[in-house]
Amino acid sequence: MTEPTASEQLRVLAGVASVCTDCRLSESRTTVVFGDGSLTADLMFVGEGPGYHEDQQGLPFVGAAGQLLNRLLNEIGLSREDCYIANVVKCRPPGNRDPRPDEIDACKHYLADQIRLIDPAVVVTLGNFSTQLLLKDDQGISKLRGRAYNWWNRVVVPTYHPAAALRGGEGVLEAIRQDLGLARSFLDRRAGLEAEPEQLGLFG
Repeated sequence: MTEPTASEQLRVLAGVASVCTDCRLSESRTTVVFGDGSLTADLMFVGEGPGYHEDQQGLPFVGAAGQLLNRLLNEIGLSREDCYIANVVKCRPPGNRDPRPDEIDACKHYLADQIRLIDPAVVVTLGNFSTQLLLKDDQGISKLRGRAYNWWNRVVVPTYHPAAALRGGEGVLEAIRQDLGLARSFLDRRAGLEAEPEQLGLFG
């Protein structure tokens, strides 16, 4: 029997996620927001969780923060269609509150499988929750951004969530631009970096 392709496995995984009730977020969601974009992307973005517009449409980053991300991608010569976009949790936290640790624990296996199957060269983490989850580091994003990290035979580039730029002004926006430029440089080089031993094992 032929082994399912990565895209076939992702479709099955999305179907499983669409009826998931593993945490309390399933009780208030409208739609599971699994992910969107190229299934062979070299660049993947990981955010925090869906907001109101994402919950309504079933797609990540379609509100104001998503529109800003699209513009920033255009500045580095890319489009949304070139990337894959996902979140740490697939259901909207009520009132757009932060996702709770048990909700992240219940949902993180979906993200781990998305990263494994899409196999991007560069992962850009947007904000604290995705950065701390992948890097296993509880420092804030302001401490962790501005550099790239070798992780699971790929590169992680942390940056602020685009929503922070909408609130925080030009300084935050410029920091995101710098970080996306760094991510683009690694895409251009397609460096084959080996992961540090302690960083192996996605979210284990």
